[in-house]
Amino acid sequence: MTDFPSPSSPPGRPCRHEALLTLPAQEAHVSAARHFAADLLETWSVPAGQRDSAVLIVDELTANAARYGRERMTLLLVLDDGTLHIVVTDSGMAVERRRPALAPEEHGRGTGIVQYLAQSTEVRQTRGGREVRACLRCSS
Repeated sequence: MTDFPSPSSPPGRPCRHEALLTLPAQEAHVSAARHFAADLLETWSVPAGQRDSAVLIVDELTANAARYGRERMTLLLVLDDGTLHIVVTDSGMAVERRRPALAPEEHGRGTGIVQYLAQSTEVRQTRGGREVRACLRCSS
């Protein structure tokens, strides 16, 4: 884990924070990512309601990375000028959009939750795997 507060922020402007966590892409490590995010966002003084939303986003995105990633997953959190950027990458292949017919309570609500809570989301395939970004406004 690394946390990089930016000392060059002008007076009166929120400080930029950045933290990175890399874990094996296994479901057993999703709770570690969730606890890491919750503790870090509390340290960064993110208000409780927005912190809860962010932790839920982290949980959903890392659960997907653990399910579809092959080797590792990376969680990047950046708090800059009142916006929290949550970026989860994994070393998995592209996920086919068509899913088997399962009851909603059994599978598939994660991306809907993320899209509901975040102001914006983006998914892109990279050379090394997949990257999912979600942005959340965080006011003090």
